[in-house]
Amino acid sequence: MPEKIEFKFKSPNESPGYLLANLTLLWQRKQKKILDPLNLTHTQFVLLASLGWLSRENDFVTQVDIANQGNADRMMVSKVLRTLEEKKFIHRQEHPTDTRAKVIKLTNEGAEILQKALIVVENTDIEFFSVLGNNLPSFNKNMANLIDKNKDE
Repeated sequence: MPEKIEFKFKSPNESPGYLLANLTLLWQRKQKKILDPLNLTHTQFVLLASLGWLSRENDFVTQVDIANQGNADRMMVSKVLRTLEEKKFIHRQEHPTDTRAKVIKLTNEGAEILQKALIVVENTDIEFFSVLGNNLPSFNKNMANLIDKNKDE
């Protein structure tokens, strides 16, 4: 083993990856705490929210649409949607024009749980990120920029 391990950054607080990982873990813990009482994981919430968002403009939302909305793995989306269907939060029906696809719809129970989840998640996000104050729009813009520049990798 070398005598001294060399790091590019002088301290962990200079490493954007380290900081992002730590921030993400803290944020995920808060999300878990508020979603557990609703019987939702964060991934389930994200897919329900994607479905809810996409359904505002499209009556024929598919699994692929949901995966694309969240830049998510299609197989993972399929498994999570099966779980949401077992929980009676969504149902699938035949697509009117694409025989390979199913249309995913929120059930009444799914819409109710999504609305409850949106309220607690959005309020928790506002509280969590409130320390940024007027810098929040810039922070969001920078995150969106990073996502856009790295999403195809």
